[in-house]
Amino acid sequence: MRVVSLLPSATEICYALGVEPVAVSHECDHPPAALELPTVNRSRVANAGSSATVNEQVADATSSGAVYEIDRSALRQADPDLVIAQDVCDVCAIDGSLARATIDAVGSEAEVLTLHSHSLEGVLGDVVRVGEATGRDEEAAAVVAELRERIDAVERRASAAAVEERPRVAVLDWMEPPMVAGHWVPEMVELAGGEYGLADPGDRSTPREWAQIREYDPEVLVAAPCGFELERTVEHAEELTSRAGWQELSAVKAGRVYAMDGHHYVNRPGPRLVETLEFLAGLVQPEVFDAPPGEAVSQLAQKRSA
Repeated sequence: MRVVSLLPSATEICYALGVEPVAVSHECDHPPAALELPTVNRSRVANAGSSATVNEQVADATSSGAVYEIDRSALRQADPDLVIAQDVCDVCAIDGSLARATIDAVGSEAEVLTLHSHSLEGVLGDVVRVGEATGRDEEAAAVVAELRERIDAVERRASAAAVEERPRVAVLDWMEPPMVAGHWVPEMVELAGGEYGLADPGDRSTPREWAQIREYDPEVLVAAPCGFELERTVEHAEELTSRAGWQELSAVKAGRVYAMDGHHYVNRPGPRLVETLEFLAGLVQPEVFDAPPGEAVSQLAQKRSA
């Protein structure tokens, strides 16, 4: 089967099932083999600089059309039987309606599979759906079983620790304006032994006034902007650290502010979300779980001297 994946998480699911796509989106970069594949889309946003700069670019792009365009010539050349798109965020990747319209416009008879998970369970369900669509049902069942075992292991360890106080946690998937991560993030924080009071499981990521975050006063704060790798988040951390009241946050005082690679982990609903859960567990309950690797997480704030 000839599969075109229009989002990084679907590409990772395909590879996990032993399916190599014939073409992918411009953002598909894992596993490394995906970088060698032809791309069938382009972004109208440069995606460079700070989150404030990118926010302006996205606003300009959406005011005159869409963030992404599909290369019709490349799609014809790929000649897919199946195209995988998404319906979670039209800023993050090509959505199913644009994929369907473009496929019809080029006269292709390809099927469109639209993924739309907002929870860990939904991500596991997407693995099953891709497995069914590609004839890899058994492989999908094995992948789901392994991922579910790791999820359950985190929950068991956090529960067995008899945590008396769950720290207040905030994960931001944008810095300017501040946006509180939703979807699967609240669930993962709670599984890891934390309290996530700014969003409920399954909620969409939502911009918040800085005053709301200050009032919540997180004891653990993680900056993981969508599309930003770790170094880029650290480079532009002043979008957070220069804000009024930053030094008074409990997380800052305790030295529990972190940057995380949002591009590869927090904002990519594929198999590696389980790694993200394990990383968050190491930040939320460091006495119980191992610290996450330095290539994925970096401390942003040091404890202030008395």
